Amino acid sequence: MEINKLKPILEALFAASDKPLSVSFIFDLFAGDIEQPAKDDIRQAINELMARYQAGGMELKQVASGFRLQVKPAYEVWVSRLWDQKPPRYSRALLETLALIAYRQPITRGEIEDIRGVSISSNMIKTLQEREWVKPLGHKDVPGRPTLYGTTNAFLDYFNLKSLNELPTLAEIGDLDQYHPELPLGEKNQIGVN
Repeated sequence: MEINKLKPILEALFAASDKPLSVSFIFDLFAGDIEQPAKDDIRQAINELMARYQAGGMELKQVASGFRLQVKPAYEVWVSRLWDQKPPRYSRALLETLALIAYRQPITRGEIEDIRGVSISSNMIKTLQEREWVKPLGHKDVPGRPTLYGTTNAFLDYFNLKSLNELPTLAEIGDLDQYHPELPLGEKNQIGVN
């Protein structure tokens, strides 16, 4: 199949899909067609579409599960106004737990509690599993055989990542403290104390 004939078909598939599409999945959609494109042709058409979208408000982005057509982050403020609902808010505890799982996987609930210094509720792990960001990977070979948790492709897709290697390093995260410094809590610095 010609690349110029393939590009609008792929564009329609990406626009209609509610999930990322892999090259293999797209290839399988053409199974039995007289003009079934080769996987290399699909990749070439995707690359040309990615180049075409560079100047507009949309982008064809590769994430862990494949490729998806999405609004560029620079335009998200205006697009979000289309919906009345507010994005979900997550507690600091939930985000800390998710970060520990992402950076230390596979990890058990007990290990998360040891690092955080507080116990975590079953609902927190359940919420992460319902979002399909975390899944059980097996059991640790210690007494009690606790469940080991790790992240999923849905986690990577949600955060626009191709792999865990794209997560910021812990040093980069530590640099964020300069934007929200901790207030010193000495006697002279406490609010309301003269």
